[in-house]
Amino acid sequence: MALKRLSQLPRYSWPRTTASATSTARQFHCSTQQCTDGVFRELTSMRVRTPWVEAFRRQQAEQSIPTQPSGKPEVPKDRTLTSRRSEESYHSVILPLAQDPWLLDTYLNSSGHIRLGTLFMDLDALSGIIAYKHTGDDVTTVTASCDRIIINHPLSEICDLELSGKVTYATGRSSLEITMQVAKAPKPGEKPRNEDVLINCAFTMVSLDPGTRKPVAVNPLQVETDEEKRLYALGEHNSKIRKERNQTALIKHTPNDLESDLIHAFWQKSLQYHDPYDSLRKPHNVHHMDTTILRTATIMQPQNRNRHHFMIFGGFLLKQTFELAFTCAAAFAHARPTFVSLDPSTFQNPVPVGSILYLTATVIFTDPPLIPAPDEKVDQESEYTRVQIRVDSKVRDVEHGHSKPTGQFNYTFTVPKSIRVMPRTYQEFMMYLDARRRAEQVRQSMEDDGIVSPKAAENSVTE
Repeated sequence: MALKRLSQLPRYSWPRTTASATSTARQFHCSTQQCTDGVFRELTSMRVRTPWVEAFRRQQAEQSIPTQPSGKPEVPKDRTLTSRRSEESYHSVILPLAQDPWLLDTYLNSSGHIRLGTLFMDLDALSGIIAYKHTGDDVTTVTASCDRIIINHPLSEICDLELSGKVTYATGRSSLEITMQVAKAPKPGEKPRNEDVLINCAFTMVSLDPGTRKPVAVNPLQVETDEEKRLYALGEHNSKIRKERNQTALIKHTPNDLESDLIHAFWQKSLQYHDPYDSLRKPHNVHHMDTTILRTATIMQPQNRNRHHFMIFGGFLLKQTFELAFTCAAAFAHARPTFVSLDPSTFQNPVPVGSILYLTATVIFTDPPLIPAPDEKVDQESEYTRVQIRVDSKVRDVEHGHSKPTGQFNYTFTVPKSIRVMPRTYQEFMMYLDARRRAEQVRQSMEDDGIVSPKAAENSVTE
């Protein structure tokens, strides 16, 4: 029925005009086409462009289910996988934000700040280009996780930006790590200075057989220079951290002694707040976790599909989850949040075109915490609070049949306010403790990379 309606759409043609007619007719022109609220065009130039209606017709003609694997292997088992150098996968593009006001118009929010969610979408598209440069087009490469996105040096003015990256870790198995950065665009022939780097990030990609959707081996990485060895060692470290995090996850193990003591201390504090014989009451700047929740439901349209046509582009999910997390932090603090980092986050399942995406954002940790550990040094008088937002996503079909989780995203913001979150159910305590562990890792990584002061971050032209 949908195809029938599409085929019945009228086809228009412009009438020809004579020379005399054109001399007296009003002349019209249009500005250069701009992609509003989408991926920077240069990052999609390598894709095979197929209109949605054609992809849809082809899928119907083949009577295939695009969300299900065909089961027929398409990648030869005996293919040769030679090692490749990191520089072979290097790719960079320039975002001319300072030169093109109409392009800049698609990257700004209502307060004149650069929308980081849109930059994250570009970074995910860039990671796909880099991955295929390393693996080739025989495999399907998808985003498995975002290991980190960190603000290094806040921008003080609108300028052209260079997005660049390359494969920095690949052992020859199915996964590879891609390291990217966003920096002030350098002069031709020069490299960005360290103080000009706005964002550093790392994405883990997994290569799959297009037919079976099972992981397949890819080319190992050949490292030669000291810098390549350093980045490769960092990739090994990130891989080790991911495995350790999975092994010690609270879903598998009970909280340790310190964490159990914190749960007990929160329970005691809650009793104290409600004890009629105790004068202590819950302060106005303390909020229960369940009161911070924000939810959205969105139908996934084909305009946000990936290069394989029937799944939603991972960068779009990053943008959606970031903007919901930003809104959640703002609603919680009643102040403008400033982005600090995207902590290790996972893409669990693909999101099909036409499905319903449900997002749930919750404030799960604040630093300084309401109740610190016995040996933890915190500044309870600080005018700034670091707020961690967890966004859980799940997807259902339109008929609301089966649902499945699609990912968990962990964003950290700074707000210019003293405000605290307090869990009160066992599930909330587990979310709080998981966030506390993640905050420790973020704190450590920021000490290694250099801490951006909240005041400097607040004055940035980015969100």
